[in-house]
Amino acid sequence: QVQLVESGGGLVQAGGSLRLSCAASGRTFSRYAMGWFRQPPGKEREFVAAISWSGGTTLYADSVKGRVTISRDNANNTVYLRMNSLKPEDTAVYYCAAGVSTTSIRGNDYGYWGQGTQVTVSS
Repeated sequence: QVQLVESGGGLVQAGGSLRLSCAASGRTFSRYAMGWFRQPPGKEREFVAAISWSGGTTLYADSVKGRVTISRDNANNTVYLRMNSLKPEDTAVYYCAAGVSTTSIRGNDYGYWGQGTQVTVSS
């Protein structure tokens, strides 16, 4: 069992930066691939980034590639999402997720989800 709690969201102007954090409970955090997803207002959830259990593999959605960095600290059971050059279209609720399968862009491959943190980017 893994419990996930996101933090770090907020209101930021276009061009600004945010770092989201996801704190995980449980001693087996390092076994899980981790992902970040987001759900824009009125839209379906979409993949943002993912990282393997070791941190050696990362995946990014084309829409955020070059602006976003996912990282993890297994010693502190935390995964991060650093977002730069934010755009109004990045406005969404951001969720972190944990999964035991290979690093994946598919939400269905993740069995544990946080409650989400709101990111709002003003123009």
